[in-house]
Amino acid sequence: MSKSQHRAWATIDLQALKKNLGQVRSRCPGSRIVPVIKANAYGHGMEAVARALRESNTKLAGFAVATLDEALQLHELNLGIPIVLLAGFTNAEELLECLERKIEPVVHSLHQLQVLQNRFDEDFFAGNRKVWIMHNSGMNRLGFSTGDCLEAFPAIHRYPDTELVLMSHLACADDLESKHSRDFTYKQMAEFNAVRQRLMQITDSVVDCSLAASAGILNLPETHYQYIRPGIMLYGSSPMLDATGEDSGLEPVMTLKARLMAINEVKAGGAIGYGARHVCQQHTKVGVVSIGYADGYPRAAADGTPVIVHSQGQALRTRIIGRVSMDMITIDLTGMDQVQIGDEVTLWGTGLSADEVARYAGTIAYELFCNLKQRVPVEYV
Repeated sequence: MSKSQHRAWATIDLQALKKNLGQVRSRCPGSRIVPVIKANAYGHGMEAVARALRESNTKLAGFAVATLDEALQLHELNLGIPIVLLAGFTNAEELLECLERKIEPVVHSLHQLQVLQNRFDEDFFAGNRKVWIMHNSGMNRLGFSTGDCLEAFPAIHRYPDTELVLMSHLACADDLESKHSRDFTYKQMAEFNAVRQRLMQITDSVVDCSLAASAGILNLPETHYQYIRPGIMLYGSSPMLDATGEDSGLEPVMTLKARLMAINEVKAGGAIGYGARHVCQQHTKVGVVSIGYADGYPRAAADGTPVIVHSQGQALRTRIIGRVSMDMITIDLTGMDQVQIGDEVTLWGTGLSADEVARYAGTIAYELFCNLKQRVPVEYV
């Protein structure tokens, strides 16, 4: 089916992806880059994204994924780039799968540490292994406490030819305008750096570190260390609250579009859609657009959520009126005499930031991207 026949579709701009990677490199010239392509590259397609990033002019230190299934799928592509498994392994069998394929696991618990030590003790001189150690610097999700980290890191460091990276994750770096978030972030940074300094004393060696994800890359240069983990910024959106990717010079990678499928006239006092949520205060020209929550458009999108109608060479910004349905949304076309059935409508992407749309839906661009459904065809350009 050609694009002209699709009721809704997404376009993934791989050149924009590469430009955003270039932005990462320019901001962190001394750090090694590990792009995060978990969750099907945030809904953009893991294989296509991984291949495009590898083909860029920017050297990569690895790809980061969340699950072993993702790591195995990526390994099958034979891209020749290391794979970091952020959630690590749960048992000895999964650890063996990692080691056999040179997948680099994150170790974040005493259970994992014991499994890893048992395996390494059996094959002490296997060599050429790389492990990431997660320190819980305050997020209290995954990671060793400070005390356990000071024991776990040296315990693995003793194995020959085993490379280690100390890592952590910032909980509030997306909201540095808030004093609470700013104070919490700097407390995490201080805790992490203190552990790093202590480990260098204990092991009498340099300790490579990774702390910065997208928010740290953009706003906290002191968190860049040896490795950085860009995620959402690669896809053109901002990790910061109340900001858009464009504010940081990023380009949208995913553009989601649908079509105007009907145009109705509704008198003043008439209601639109389920729950009669929107009542027209005046005679209103209403457009019905061929996309809904079954396609991944957020059902929580409020009245006023922006869209762009493309008609006769013009890009006309307007808004949603009425509740999002399974297969369609309704928009205000009042005063737009030139619009006609079949016109394209941008839901987010080029010309309309997903960050802005997400705020109207009470969510974040990450969720918009990840929720794109299988029935929406994807085109790569």
